[in-house]
Amino acid sequence: MFCFSCVADIRDIVQKARKKAADFAFEYGYDVPVDVLANILADEFQVYTQHAYMRPLAVMVILVAIDEDRGPSLFKCDPAGYYVGYSATSAGAKEVEAVNFLEKKVKAGASFDVDETTRLAISTLQHVLGEEVKASELEVAIVTQDNPMFRTLSVETVEEHLTCISERD
Repeated sequence: MFCFSCVADIRDIVQKARKKAADFAFEYGYDVPVDVLANILADEFQVYTQHAYMRPLAVMVILVAIDEDRGPSLFKCDPAGYYVGYSATSAGAKEVEAVNFLEKKVKAGASFDVDETTRLAISTLQHVLGEEVKASELEVAIVTQDNPMFRTLSVETVEEHLTCISERD
């Protein structure tokens, strides 16, 4: 089911996050670390739970960044104002199943290369859906420390990853 208030909420959150990040950069002279931005947004979300006249936000936010000190960082903020860092996470209708699958595959301190990470994401999606996915039905995007530009993988590259996953299993 599509939620129209979710679209408005996420636009509002993105606008607030950009403003908070710009304010932080103006005040301190460097870009806001992702953990600090997650804390700021979580504080903002929590205010919505304190007042009866304010509707709580209807979206969960996942922040991903490449921090200069920590390297790749992943934080999730929920509408109640709780935020936490993850090595791998999911959000949505089958979040619990996906997180359980990821917990089994990703151990503390483990590191993956780009291909392994891509295959883990695709296999998690396949596991949660309970069916094989086709490369033409799947859109995969990556960002790496070496190339911090957001880019979408071609259908041929996704097909190669799907082939590797099926051969591995």
